[in-house]
Amino acid sequence: MKAGPARDWVRAWLPGRSAVDARERWRALLGAAIGIAFTGLLCHLFADAVGDAVWLIAPLGASAVLVFALPASPLAQPWSVLGGNTLSVLVGIACARWIPDAAWAGAIAVGAAIGLMFWLRCLHPPGGAAALLAVLTHSTHFSFALFPTLANSVLLVLAGVLYNTLTGRRYPHVQAAPKQAPPDARFSQADIDAVLARYNQVLDISRDDLASLIQQTELEAWLKRASGGACFGAACTCG
Repeated sequence: MKAGPARDWVRAWLPGRSAVDARERWRALLGAAIGIAFTGLLCHLFADAVGDAVWLIAPLGASAVLVFALPASPLAQPWSVLGGNTLSVLVGIACARWIPDAAWAGAIAVGAAIGLMFWLRCLHPPGGAAALLAVLTHSTHFSFALFPTLANSVLLVLAGVLYNTLTGRRYPHVQAAPKQAPPDARFSQADIDAVLARYNQVLDISRDDLASLIQQTELEAWLKRASGGACFGAACTCG
């Protein structure tokens, strides 16, 4: 294999450069740390009071990444966090109780959890980990779905609402109602729907944000062309 193709093959596995600046990175990492600390401290106090040994679930770390680093993502919205984690743990508990083989139980739990999250519109990647966690720890009591799973998720969402609002991020990121496209628009809402239907994959961006980004990109390109044309005209006039 030549050096060129080999280098291109390796580069294809590497992520592209992030457009997020240092300030936003600090905002996200501090928010996640605060959210986990807030959730962990309160749940730890409650667990000590009732004598429960488990007070924080590992998949919540992944939920924190979504809530604080991607607050606009459909996968990070409150219902996705609450429903995705809690329902997936319930599926995992059911599989742990009634499927003897742990490997099969884990596989079925993750697959069933994804199907349930799709059906109830609460797709949340940490939910797959939550379902598998219930199987691997052989959690057979359905109360595990309430505490610590649901309690953790509720507190993390509350922390996300407060922190994201204070730091200038809209959370929950409510889907805006479709707007009528202006007469001079290059695309309509129906065009977006048609393209998304053909794409037929989960997008980690809301529909209204996607439309807004397309519109802003068109405007940016138009401004550059207009600015270049004005400069060219001025140069010709001066000449």
